[in-house]
Amino acid sequence: MSTLKNLESGAEDPRRARILEGAMQVFLAYGFSRATMDDIARAVEISRPALYLLFRNKADIFRAVGHDLLNRSLRDACKALREDGAISFRLMEALDRALFQLFRAVRESPHGEELLDMRNHIAADVVAEWRESIVDSFATAIDEEAQRRGARLKEIGLSARGLAEMLFDILEGLKTRGLCGPQAEDRAREFIALIELVLKRP
Repeated sequence: MSTLKNLESGAEDPRRARILEGAMQVFLAYGFSRATMDDIARAVEISRPALYLLFRNKADIFRAVGHDLLNRSLRDACKALREDGAISFRLMEALDRALFQLFRAVRESPHGEELLDMRNHIAADVVAEWRESIVDSFATAIDEEAQRRGARLKEIGLSARGLAEMLFDILEGLKTRGLCGPQAEDRAREFIALIELVLKRP
């Protein structure tokens, strides 16, 4: 079973959670290349040997940090999609919880670009799994709204899944161009406005 889809399973190990939180702060402060296992051990006040009992190396910790962040972002986005309110508000709120809050934290780090690049090298499969899950969630929300309004997307050559894919394709393209800040939020808001217009069609 996909760990990203099993969002509510089991209690989180508090020791592991503390290590991942501390490691995230170390990576933001020093970048991936300069951060060491010693830095992480000191940040969470455990011995280096104890750290190695849980993680094989720095890359293993970085991958775990990425998985934990994406898991939480997916859970928070799904909650936003299920809340009351206009579909445009819920989609934008879900994006904020899933992506834009993380982008803001990374932008504030002088090592943000390196961390995003390392994420693609070390945790590409985790990111791909997250994307598949979050696109599914957005597609479900759009499809449910289309059914509620009686919008016949198929008749105009569209689908809820296609709209959700296009939204994340746009964001991926913006990220590739180095636009992860307010520009990305503005483009997302504009595309969500288009989705809203499409859903208004009879």
